[in-house]
Amino acid sequence: MERTLSVLLVLALVAPLAALPPVPGAAPQAAVTVKDVEPFPYCAIVHKGPFTDIAAVIGQLIGAMQTQGLFPQIRGPMVGVYHEPPGKVAAQELNWEVGFIITAQAAPQPPLVKKTWEHRTVAAALHVGPYDKAVETIKVILDWMTVNGYEVASGPLLERYLDMNPAAVKPEELRTEIWVPCRKK
Repeated sequence: MERTLSVLLVLALVAPLAALPPVPGAAPQAAVTVKDVEPFPYCAIVHKGPFTDIAAVIGQLIGAMQTQGLFPQIRGPMVGVYHEPPGKVAAQELNWEVGFIITAQAAPQPPLVKKTWEHRTVAAALHVGPYDKAVETIKVILDWMTVNGYEVASGPLLERYLDMNPAAVKPEELRTEIWVPCRKK
């Protein structure tokens, strides 16, 4: 009887919390799924250095794509490809790229490089909120993978920036789809 009352008390206290709307950018709300994705080409600016260089690198990317007339070749959102997680190496040693998904026929020239995303199986989740809080969703993905029998496969993390004009979107409403290459243990 005492145990039943304790359970009912806990349910009475916790149940109202389930009705609350999700907090934008709150990592625990991220639903993780495993997706099979097709390889796709993208062009990017490759960069080594801290993530705080992102605005300058995006400026280089946009300028180079405009000069080369590549905007009509865009076939998907802007992407960020991150080869090391923050904290694993010094900020000056981080290797990452920012680019756009493009047609297979596009022929970008330096400083742009053309690459292909080859990782077919990814654990994915939608992050809603400021870009600098995406690490919270990445942690949710990694924790989910551990609990569900997956491990990180060789390959970088990819972020797909889903808002075409992020300057027109409130930071707490920005949408980023995060992909972590994975395989079943």
